[in-house]
Amino acid sequence: MIIFKNLYLTFFGQEVFADVSFIINKKDKIGLIGRNGSGKTTLLKMLNNEVQPDNGEILKPKNYKIGYLKQHIHFTKDNVMEEAYLALPEHEKDSLWLADKILTGLGFSEDDFLSNPNDLSGGWQIRLNLAKILISDPDLLLLDEPTNYLDITTIRWLKRFLKSWSKELMLITHDKGFMNDVITQAVLIHRKTMFKNKGNVDDMHVRIAEEEEVHENTRLNQEKQRKKQQDWIDRFRYKATLASNVQSRIKLLEKQETKVKLDKIQNLDFKFNYKDTLAKKLFEAHELEFGYSADKTLIKNLSFTVNPGDRICVIGKNGTGKSTLLKLLNNFLTPVKGDINLNPKTEIGYFGQMNISRLIESNTILEEMQSMGPEYSFGQIRSVCGLMMFSGDAAKKKISILSGGEKSRVVLGKILLQSCNLLILDEPTNHLDMESCEALTESLHTFKGASIVVTHSEEILKAVATKLIVFDNKKSFVFEGTYQQFLKEVGWSGERK
Repeated sequence: MIIFKNLYLTFFGQEVFADVSFIINKKDKIGLIGRNGSGKTTLLKMLNNEVQPDNGEILKPKNYKIGYLKQHIHFTKDNVMEEAYLALPEHEKDSLWLADKILTGLGFSEDDFLSNPNDLSGGWQIRLNLAKILISDPDLLLLDEPTNYLDITTIRWLKRFLKSWSKELMLITHDKGFMNDVITQAVLIHRKTMFKNKGNVDDMHVRIAEEEEVHENTRLNQEKQRKKQQDWIDRFRYKATLASNVQSRIKLLEKQETKVKLDKIQNLDFKFNYKDTLAKKLFEAHELEFGYSADKTLIKNLSFTVNPGDRICVIGKNGTGKSTLLKLLNNFLTPVKGDINLNPKTEIGYFGQMNISRLIESNTILEEMQSMGPEYSFGQIRSVCGLMMFSGDAAKKKISILSGGEKSRVVLGKILLQSCNLLILDEPTNHLDMESCEALTESLHTFKGASIVVTHSEEILKAVATKLIVFDNKKSFVFEGTYQQFLKEVGWSGERK
């Protein structure tokens, strides 16, 4: 059992936590939820003794072992396998098979086992760190966005692993579906305090909505009664025969506790700007083939048509060609073979990591939006800034000081300014919080044009996809149907019986 007792914390004069208390019980699997900047990662660092509260304390059992997934990378061995074996607990030092099993589950091949960890890409180094945490078998797992840099099949493996985890877990992720499948309890950081609730994310949001509705109804009723009392006092204040009654009511009014009106919490709420083409087809791809070298073909004989209303999701393991396909469709790359026939009336709104890296660090958010062209009025730009949660002076922030999520919202805002009929989005939910992911999913669902989206989120796939482009088992192919139908009729190669 871990006890959080009367925690207070401020950063740069801003209150983060105010008198927070709750308990992590044995075998609790907790989903930690809250808006970006609410203090989720800070809470994990407090548990790991990296941040100290201004007041209050966290009480942990003696010899309690915490495993915390960090972005900090430090390896000491010459190959992945030996690096992973370092994490085995003392009583499991001979259980090398256990480490091998976890490495394989996280996508490492037998060839990868002999690779130097320092030669891996950043994403694979983080996977190795995750493997070491899981291998170490701690009493409490602290996982902060563990699905970042993982592909869909690895995420499915990790979900199964965490569902079978028999100890305590605290999880932060923007993927609501992943979280709901894993957790037994939700802890919401909300209005500088915390609420713990048995069940999933949706159960927590229902509870908070109900409590805040009761709060507001009680506040309005109190306000009504106070006004009634104040009107009576004002009416009879100078009537001598009622002087004692007046004073009694004044004192009673002063003693009454008043509920404060809750601030409205801003949410991402937008719709993409649709431009009608009156065309039956937006484009056709015919027998596409592409590889970065002659001996590594990523895409071969891939043909598909994009019609208005199509919601196409591109799925598969990392490195199989998903982002490459989007670059081909946007004319950033040229196919080795095949054709892409674009309807002249097709207007594309493109989101990718390339867009984020092209933001000018010295620009403000307003200046970055204005760079879209003089045809967009200041009023339009201000409106889009507001939709992307950059109202007022927040729109004057420099790009250089923005978080990853805020930069993603800037790029999405620039797309909103455009009129388009085809959205091409490469992992648009990376760095967004859960509420923003839900708003984006709803916008894709209601967009009248077509969309092609690379995503590893099964939550989005189940909500959005009407057609799939699948990269699996060294092949790429089109599946005409939903993701649920794909799992039922085809499934992933490594999971087929």
